[in-house]
Amino acid sequence: MDVVASRGFLSEFAGDVVALGVLEPEEKERLPELHESAKRIDSIVGGVLKSSVEAKEFTGKLGSICVYRVKEIPARIVLLVGLGKRSAFEDDVIRQAAGKACCAARELNAKRMAFCVDSVCVGGVDAERAGRLLTEGAILGLYSFEAYKSEKEEKQLKELHLLTSGDAKAVMNGAEKGEIIASSANIVREICNDPANYATPKKIADIAVETARRYGFKCKVLEKKDIEMEKMGGILSVSSGSAQPPLFVVLEYNGAGKGEKPYAIIGKGITFDSGGISLKPSQNMDKMKFDKAGACAVLGIFVAVSRMKMKINLVGLMPLTENLPSGSAARPGDIIKTRSGKTVEIISTDAEGRVILADAIDYAKTFGPRAIIDLATLTGACVVALGYECSGLMGNDEKLLAEIEKAGIRSGEKVWRLPMWKEYNEYNKSDVADIKNVGPSGGAGGTIAGGKFLESFVPKDVPWAHIDIAGTAWKEQAKPYFALGATGVGVRLLTAFFEEFK
Repeated sequence: MDVVASRGFLSEFAGDVVALGVLEPEEKERLPELHESAKRIDSIVGGVLKSSVEAKEFTGKLGSICVYRVKEIPARIVLLVGLGKRSAFEDDVIRQAAGKACCAARELNAKRMAFCVDSVCVGGVDAERAGRLLTEGAILGLYSFEAYKSEKEEKQLKELHLLTSGDAKAVMNGAEKGEIIASSANIVREICNDPANYATPKKIADIAVETARRYGFKCKVLEKKDIEMEKMGGILSVSSGSAQPPLFVVLEYNGAGKGEKPYAIIGKGITFDSGGISLKPSQNMDKMKFDKAGACAVLGIFVAVSRMKMKINLVGLMPLTENLPSGSAARPGDIIKTRSGKTVEIISTDAEGRVILADAIDYAKTFGPRAIIDLATLTGACVVALGYECSGLMGNDEKLLAEIEKAGIRSGEKVWRLPMWKEYNEYNKSDVADIKNVGPSGGAGGTIAGGKFLESFVPKDVPWAHIDIAGTAWKEQAKPYFALGATGVGVRLLTAFFEEFK
């Protein structure tokens, strides 16, 4: 879909659909106030919108949408989209409005649609920010995974015009950034939605190589023999039950010159997680194709950073493997040696993500990073603790964590910090090895235990953050700008972080 910003009025737009946002009144007895662009339309179409509002057919409630078929203006349909109350307004409301409007327009078989930018410039949101948010919501909302459907969706919205009475150039600047962010997230969603019989470690590594070539960053793939030479015992242990050999993808982007230390981002890349010998229940095991979401996000972040030409240096690490049971698979009770030399007692083979990340974190130190950030669908306990609305955040550096929290608000990919007090160090203590891969029996503090395990492999004096995306990596219920399936979580969050963090 093409996005274009220009000065103009909805009433004059020669397309199929025009849309605008409407706030819900703070007091229930009051009626919504229509934006000037709606009033202009209403003066031409005979007061249809005002009559509808007065009849309380449309109240401006968040997520609501009302469709009006008209004949007196070039567009055949007007959409009013509810923004909710001003007191509860936040940036993400604009993404939701765009997603709802664009999906509704597509269902109405529209090809060209216009949205009034000025109608969502609420609460300090300027033209550039509105252009970015509308574009993000539109592109994210229109995505659907159709790779294996014989009959593709025929209805396609081809153009989104962002109309303003103000600074169209600012709107377009924001739209260009929004397109980069959302398209990068959609790349992640496409890979992450791919089932495990197609999205093998080899296929994902091949996609990484091609993506790096296309967008101008470096990509190196370590094969099994290289992983063995690096003595990555964690990855070798987890992969031992699979016929698919493990791979380790290394990405590099240099936008700040050779003298600048890089950030290192690491993503868990379990292309399918059966739990191994500690086999998961069959119910919902199909969702374990999403256990590669962290690694996919790393690739998407690189696309966004390179397209935005950010003045940073960045290293991305993607350990890729399946976790399957077989006669050669790792067993509960095994003791393995990781790349760092630290030994790990395997209590559960279903706590495999932290084991491959341990090797990746240790490998990251070879780049002398200024900070390490990992993304992983690490623990079901995080879903229990935080649900599906935010990711868990842990780490060892206050400034780093605080900036990621701020980026979560700006990006709409919210995080919530969990404690990492020294008392939790005991949770992973092993009687027979340096550390064990799960916390106390019964799962107490499971998310924190996972974070503490990873922390023990972080190089001394290196700021580090761990983002548990177990509850946010995919949707089982459609949302205003998310279809079912992978969300691409992490791309918006860390791109926003890199835009601001100094």
